[in-house]
Amino acid sequence: MADAAVPLTARRWRVPPVLAMILAIMTLWYAAAVPMNVKEVLTQAERAGVAVSPPSAAERRDMGHLVLVAQNPGALGASWSLDRARLPAPHQVLVELYDSTIDEELNGRRGIVRSGSLSNRSLIYHGWVTLNATFVGFLIGAGLGIALAIGIVHSRVMDMSVMPWAIVSQTIPIVALAPMIIVVLYSVGVQGLIPKAVISAYLSFFPVVVGMVKGLRSPDAMQMDLMRTYNAGAPTVLWKLRLPASVPYLFASLKIAIAASLVGAIVGELPVQQGGLGARMLAGSYYGQTAQIWAALFMAAGLAAVLVWAIGWLERRTLRRIGMSA
Repeated sequence: MADAAVPLTARRWRVPPVLAMILAIMTLWYAAAVPMNVKEVLTQAERAGVAVSPPSAAERRDMGHLVLVAQNPGALGASWSLDRARLPAPHQVLVELYDSTIDEELNGRRGIVRSGSLSNRSLIYHGWVTLNATFVGFLIGAGLGIALAIGIVHSRVMDMSVMPWAIVSQTIPIVALAPMIIVVLYSVGVQGLIPKAVISAYLSFFPVVVGMVKGLRSPDAMQMDLMRTYNAGAPTVLWKLRLPASVPYLFASLKIAIAASLVGAIVGELPVQQGGLGARMLAGSYYGQTAQIWAALFMAAGLAAVLVWAIGWLERRTLRRIGMSA
């Protein structure tokens, strides 16, 4: 009734919360780019003959960013257009994202239009490389997590031995562990996709283990007593009661696991540098191309959103199929 009382024009001009949040982030981003880039901007202004304060680069080096902004309000016009900005403006990142995806594939010499295959300079190509490792690692991690969860629920020995080690394994920083995994696998002749998939599986299996253990143990005592009344064995209880009850917990864990798997694939690409979003970010850091780094980050965020949405879509269909509310 309250919405009906609001005039149609007022409801039409109401700003959605997501759009309002995006606008707020963009505003803060543009504002932060000014002090972050002020030293480079003043250096360029000094070379162009503009009077800046203080005039010496050595003096500016030790001064605070906000102080320099306050002392040079008229010399900050290039804050959002630097070629090698410390913090590129949002429009620079969007331009780089367009150039390294659509424009590269349509107009680039190595693009799919001219060469018939994805350009190795395109974020689409690097995103596909990362997705391959993500999917393989996710399948390995999810399968291992489900198997461990079933074992933990049915065996007190596994519960007391495996679960603590699974928890301890997540305290090791993946940035430190990834090079070790790659070096060890390389020493036994395993290269390419598999090392990155192993790192993805390492990050993705733990949420599945925790969620599945919680889900498999979710049936209450009355339901378990009913199954005992039917003289149902452990496999029947697992298939008829525990697994259906664990489906909502499983999909909640899979959403976390697929995002963690993507992160693992990106981290695994940093030491290898043979394609992928991680290699793209590292190349951007080598050459000071911060817009390239941010574009790869945006691509990774977009891929994560699509993957989580796909898991949610599969969850809704599965829950409806087994008679649960989505």
